[in-house]
Amino acid sequence: MNNEYDNEEFFKEYAKMARSRDGLSAAGEWHQLKPLFPSLAGKNVLDLGCGYGWHCIFAARQGAAQVLGLDLSRKMIEEAIKRNKKTQIEYRVCGIEEYEYPESMWDCVVSNLALHYIENIEKVFQNVYKTLKPGGTFIFNIEHPVFTAGVGQDWIYTQSGKPLYWPVDNYFIPGARSTHFLGCDVVKQHHTLTQILMGLLDNGFSLEAVEEAKPSEKLMDLPGMEDEMRRPMMLLVKAGKK
Repeated sequence: MNNEYDNEEFFKEYAKMARSRDGLSAAGEWHQLKPLFPSLAGKNVLDLGCGYGWHCIFAARQGAAQVLGLDLSRKMIEEAIKRNKKTQIEYRVCGIEEYEYPESMWDCVVSNLALHYIENIEKVFQNVYKTLKPGGTFIFNIEHPVFTAGVGQDWIYTQSGKPLYWPVDNYFIPGARSTHFLGCDVVKQHHTLTQILMGLLDNGFSLEAVEEAKPSEKLMDLPGMEDEMRRPMMLLVKAGKK
């Protein structure tokens, strides 16, 4: 997994994003993701790719007994400790692929906008299943396959700059996709919908919810949001360990 988030210029631009400044209330998917969470009171929660720690502090405020936030980026972890510190939260610089995943340790595992940087997503599913307690919940938000299969992950524009259509190519060929994000060249990993959903089912999970993120009614009032309704950007999944 590449670590663009420790690039100084990239991190400065990331800090300007609404979700970086204002937390979950400014995250366009939160109105759909929040209802997927089970009760966290007294539970152990693992956050894979925790970023600034917004989901960690949410879990702590919901009464979670223990929360561990992992992120490959040292800058992200430093920011999480500054912004979202609480007694039951531990932050650790650690990649999603490097974590040891102790068996039957966590009641809930969450990952928000991190798994599209992982090449072997099925291995992550196997590890998450192992580390969840029986009856545990895995909730994640990943860039939608139609988005990651986009050519350059950008619109085709008219000469006047108006978005014309969203191109998709090589959808059935998973793997690395190079794009330009926040002023940096970024490598993401494209996974098909079959890979994601069957990867969960083949590794023992039961699917409890699958949603494609749409802007909330509040966000739809903002200028330019009509274009956001023309192509899916995120896929939200809730899976359970039997």
